[in-house]
Amino acid sequence: MQALSLAVHIPLVCFGIAFPALVLFVEWLGIRTGDPVYRTLARRWSRVMISLFAVGVVTGTILSFEFGLLWPAWMAKFGDVFGFAFALEGVSFFLEAIFIGIYVYGWNRFSPRVHLLTGIPIAITGLTGSLMVIAVNGWMNHPTGFSMQDGRVTNVHPFDALFANSYFWHEFVHMYLAGYMVVGFVVAGVYAWGKLRGRWGRYERIALAVPLTVAALAAPAQIVVGDWNGRAVAADQPIKLAALEGLQQTTAGAPEHLLGWYDGTGIRYGIAIPDLLSLLAHHSPHATVQGLDTVPPDDRPPVNWVRFSFQAMVFIGTGLAFLGMWYLWVRIFRRRLPETPWFYRALVAAAPLSLVALLAGWLTTEIGRQPWIVYRVMRTADAVTGAKGLPVGLATVTVVYLLLAGLVVWLLRRLARSPLERQPPSDSVSADVAG
Repeated sequence: MQALSLAVHIPLVCFGIAFPALVLFVEWLGIRTGDPVYRTLARRWSRVMISLFAVGVVTGTILSFEFGLLWPAWMAKFGDVFGFAFALEGVSFFLEAIFIGIYVYGWNRFSPRVHLLTGIPIAITGLTGSLMVIAVNGWMNHPTGFSMQDGRVTNVHPFDALFANSYFWHEFVHMYLAGYMVVGFVVAGVYAWGKLRGRWGRYERIALAVPLTVAALAAPAQIVVGDWNGRAVAADQPIKLAALEGLQQTTAGAPEHLLGWYDGTGIRYGIAIPDLLSLLAHHSPHATVQGLDTVPPDDRPPVNWVRFSFQAMVFIGTGLAFLGMWYLWVRIFRRRLPETPWFYRALVAAAPLSLVALLAGWLTTEIGRQPWIVYRVMRTADAVTGAKGLPVGLATVTVVYLLLAGLVVWLLRRLARSPLERQPPSDSVSADVAG
């Protein structure tokens, strides 16, 4: 039930992180250039933004109840540590809701610059809300900021726990870039589909170029951050790293295996690249990498789940990076958008693949930490509820999510089919309206 809720909610979090910034950027271009096309696009995107936010309200509310209902022992024991972060996340959510309302219903009611300013808190609160949740997840991977005495949590320092753990910064940057990649490729994929069906005016070209440029810049940067993330895993969670690669025995000069699967003793039918795992994990081809055999089987995560999720994330992310660099090369050196239909077909495919990579990354992080909900402090089996009737709850939330999915599709299709409401140039808003 928790996995389903997170799988539904996390893509909406990406739109909360990145989409407001794109909307504001396009509106700023309209103010700077006086071009009404930018203003038209920003207003249309703002309707998508509020629709997705409304759905996120429902999924986020369900998640908040699930934390207490499904993980009572975890919440009761460590609530003093991370409760502060959830409180700040709630404040961010309420402020975001207030300013989204002001922004969406403020078109042509404020001067263009004042209207732009009302959107800035949306981008800030979308960032801070997700930041708090990422801080809690970083703490779960590297718990700090508290002491244990007779099985009880004491000497709690919430700021140290949330922001001084070694996982916070690289998880935050990794998720932030992922948000821009997902939003960029999904939005660009929608307009690429329109291009293939013959809808290709100046409005559509701008609507594709803006998010695609952002995604194309974020994708190569994500590779660098991924290396940072991997080295942190090697230092603090070596068994997760061993599971990612299916490394059974502690090895100096450990090889990297592409493809293949783990059979309980090692990787079968994988393509081995000598010394590469040691080089990636420790920046030395001769470094020693800890194997799965150093811990009992009960302390190991399900290797193939972690491994397949990780490789899916890496392969898709690398493909998206190459697609983005191709676009940037054409854009910079030929000063135009790519023309080949294959590029736009690839963009259409990139939209769902970016979501797959996002969820694969989440699975890698969460399943790779198992059997611990708080790494080496509390096992997942000790944290989860023993209540009966959970299949009924799972069926209920499944129905709710299916209804929400149908509602989102209906809303977005209706918006896509509605005629463009051409906005006047930003400098044509009258002083009476601006006041």
